[in-house]
Amino acid sequence: MAVDWQLKSQLPALTERIVASYHNIGTINHLGHGQLPSTEAVVSIARDLQDIIFPGYRRRQNLHVGNVVYHIGDLIDGLHDRLTAQIARALRHEQHPELRIVDGDTADETRDFDAQAQEIAIRFLESIPGLRELLASDVHAAYEGDPAASGLDEIIFCYPGLEAVTIHRIAHKLFQLGVPFIPRILSEWSHMQTGIDIHPGATIGPSFFIDHGTGVVVGETCIIGSHVTLYQGVTLGAWTFPRDEHGNLIRKQKRHPTIEDNVAIYSSATVLGGDTVIGRNSRIGAGVSINRSVPPNTVVTNEKPSLRFREAG
Repeated sequence: MAVDWQLKSQLPALTERIVASYHNIGTINHLGHGQLPSTEAVVSIARDLQDIIFPGYRRRQNLHVGNVVYHIGDLIDGLHDRLTAQIARALRHEQHPELRIVDGDTADETRDFDAQAQEIAIRFLESIPGLRELLASDVHAAYEGDPAASGLDEIIFCYPGLEAVTIHRIAHKLFQLGVPFIPRILSEWSHMQTGIDIHPGATIGPSFFIDHGTGVVVGETCIIGSHVTLYQGVTLGAWTFPRDEHGNLIRKQKRHPTIEDNVAIYSSATVLGGDTVIGRNSRIGAGVSINRSVPPNTVVTNEKPSLRFREAG
């Protein structure tokens, strides 16, 4: 390919204009401050956690009783260090975004973030047995809910719903522990991988099954009970976004629905509103859109549409 050197000579001036925009538009650059969490490092942490939660299914498959302790011990040791480092970055930035790097390190007054991050990392790692219990219930719910499943192995290997729920349960635990940024990095990475969007703040009980999964959205303040099934295209969203007297969004209020135990919500249904409760043992039919509560043991469906047939021509 022939290069037009006259055109290329314009690149230094273009570079100067781009850099000048960093001064003029300062809201979308992060220059000179302490390091933010690394998306690559967070995703790597998630991959290692999946190996620990489902040993023998992921990257290391030749595990047995003789070597699993050493393998998991090595992963846990590395996770401790990497989680501590990434959580410390997140905490430091949230509390003191104005702090700048000084001689290759941050200011002395931020040293306590490292200790706080290590404590959170340990508490998170201690939660792994409980996370495995929850996810085992999710795997069994998928097997019981999908006649196409040949067994648990297929679900663990292949089901995007389980992948999304696994990352959600990891992200939600970090969210509960007050970790900034990292839970959302995890949930958005999972969204890109699976097409399923679950905010890390959503509270989800055991035996949760997302079938097919594409296009499912679960909002931040959703509360979902046990033995709940969602099908593709389901949205559990907000109905309104309240604002204060200055027109600013009021955050951290419940604005997404509550789904009680043993509920199934079928494809492309939409359930909206923080005051909306879907009562236990209910069924929400395909394509239904509701923003009010449903009593327990209720089936909600759309009226059957009329089809019109005419000769093609």
